[in-house]
Amino acid sequence: MHRLVTFVAGALLGGGVIYTATRNSKSQQAPVPVPVSIPAPAPQLQVRSAPLDTSSETEFLTYGNPGPVSDFLVRSRYAASYNRALRNPNWVAEHLTQENLKGTADRANSEFKEDPNVPVQFRALLKDYFRSGYDRGHMCPAADAKKDNLSMNETFLLTNIAPQVGKGFNRNYWAIFEIFVRGLTKSFDDVYCITGPLYLPQKEGDKWVVKYEVIGNPPNVAVPTHFFKVILAKRKNEAGFAIGAFAMPNKEIDDSTPLTAFSLPIEAVEKAAGLQFFDKVERKAGVVTPLCSKIDCKLDHNAWKRK
Repeated sequence: MHRLVTFVAGALLGGGVIYTATRNSKSQQAPVPVPVSIPAPAPQLQVRSAPLDTSSETEFLTYGNPGPVSDFLVRSRYAASYNRALRNPNWVAEHLTQENLKGTADRANSEFKEDPNVPVQFRALLKDYFRSGYDRGHMCPAADAKKDNLSMNETFLLTNIAPQVGKGFNRNYWAIFEIFVRGLTKSFDDVYCITGPLYLPQKEGDKWVVKYEVIGNPPNVAVPTHFFKVILAKRKNEAGFAIGAFAMPNKEIDDSTPLTAFSLPIEAVEKAAGLQFFDKVERKAGVVTPLCSKIDCKLDHNAWKRK
């Protein structure tokens, strides 16, 4: 687990070791001047200081713009960006309060469905998950959308779903983590949560490679290597915000693993995901505070049993 934290927070942030060399002036002779030939500076490559005007169609796109295209979807209890190539969400955003978590909708009355808002050739399909060995993991949990049956049904659309390891993750550690996020509404008036998949490199020999499984026949849906949640929480009687970011591997996680083992700087998750989170909030002392310094970032593994 600590290797994940070190890698994402270090390698993905561009961290590294800076080596410096020193020498003992008493034990070193003065260097002998050597004539050197200093080459003339290479001519600078000329580039435009500002992009061309793209407000109108250019000659290169006479017959259409190939993209990339991400489907932006707004539902009753969440907004999402869907990746047509990977057939998974890029991110799913929620706003949680004690009031909007109330409701009586029962997930037993909902069923997974393909999203008709996405063109057929880019959809995640129900058959992709059949006997795949993976759960259909919610990004916006069904339990966050108890408002009414329609709201809960929307969480079962495959544009809100990604393949997750079932035992030990989706049905256990990740589910407890979702309960933890809902529980933040007891300490904060407003909780904003963005959830999504990651596809992180791993070391093979002396190289870093990105490897992930693709499920379906023919292969159609990418299996993320990790999942993230970034959280911004606010109390009405306080001026600042609390921010937390977590990323965990898509595999069985022992219950004894503390949640703080997956806590990362939000910038590390941004770099890994290629996304900016809560960019309207200025990140400086007095405005933002680490979430885990405001509350105890600890999972209650008995919460699942009490459901």
